Amino acid sequence: MEMFSYEFMRRAFLAASFMAVIAPLLGVFLVVRRQSLLADTLSHVSLAGIALGFFINMNPTITTLIVVIISAVILEYLRQVYSTYSEVSTAILMSGGLALALVLMNANKGNSSMKIQQYLFGSIVTISQSQVVILGILLALLVSVFILFKRPMYVMTFDEATAHVDGLPVKWMSLLFNVLTGVAITVMIPIAGALLVSAIMVLPAAIAMRIGKGFNQVLLLSVIVGLIGMLSGLVTSYQVDTPPGATITLIFIGLFIIVMAIKAVVGKIRKVSIRKQTM
Repeated sequence: MEMFSYEFMRRAFLAASFMAVIAPLLGVFLVVRRQSLLADTLSHVSLAGIALGFFINMNPTITTLIVVIISAVILEYLRQVYSTYSEVSTAILMSGGLALALVLMNANKGNSSMKIQQYLFGSIVTISQSQVVILGILLALLVSVFILFKRPMYVMTFDEATAHVDGLPVKWMSLLFNVLTGVAITVMIPIAGALLVSAIMVLPAAIAMRIGKGFNQVLLLSVIVGLIGMLSGLVTSYQVDTPPGATITLIFIGLFIIVMAIKAVVGKIRKVSIRKQTM
């Protein structure tokens, strides 16, 4: 309990709890829509926004937010143009974002390289009070949108053709979802890092899909897995003095391996049991 005597650790645990709900809620829709690479793409594109902020001497969070929202709009446009080959849009934006970031870093004579490295890996223990407040506002916004648009999002996620027939504005809903994902990534990057933010969005959803039955159960389980991974990762990071973002990601991967192993063992036991009953 010693860790809770530090103000920065209390902020870190509060931020981790908020992120443990935000990331899986978006992650489940990303995985089900087969857009797992969207988070990875926007996090790489965000590096261009961060580099632009340092290049024009402006708050990098603001420039990242602008760049990520524009990228989310372009991504949705390309996704519709290449509807059969949706991975093309992610490849174009990911490579373009990284290229722009490198050009801007070089144009800045390398002065921003060290600062950008902080955004690459993030640090949850250096989070400020204002960042915790922004995460809280984002969580409230996301939960409100989820409650209001749960059913239309559910229909669009599983069958866009049916959503069109029902008269739902699929294009705008998909665009709103991409923008919300981009905003969430922008807010979480200084904490989780551009290289790891997609992991905390996708891994809890991937784990929950292996054990949950039904969409609502998967959503609930993904949030529970998110809380377990984020909080236990933070405690482990404090105890063994390892980078928080990397530790949290490894905890999620460990949970994924454990769940897969248990599913495999349970599957074999059931097969043996069925075989014995039929003999």
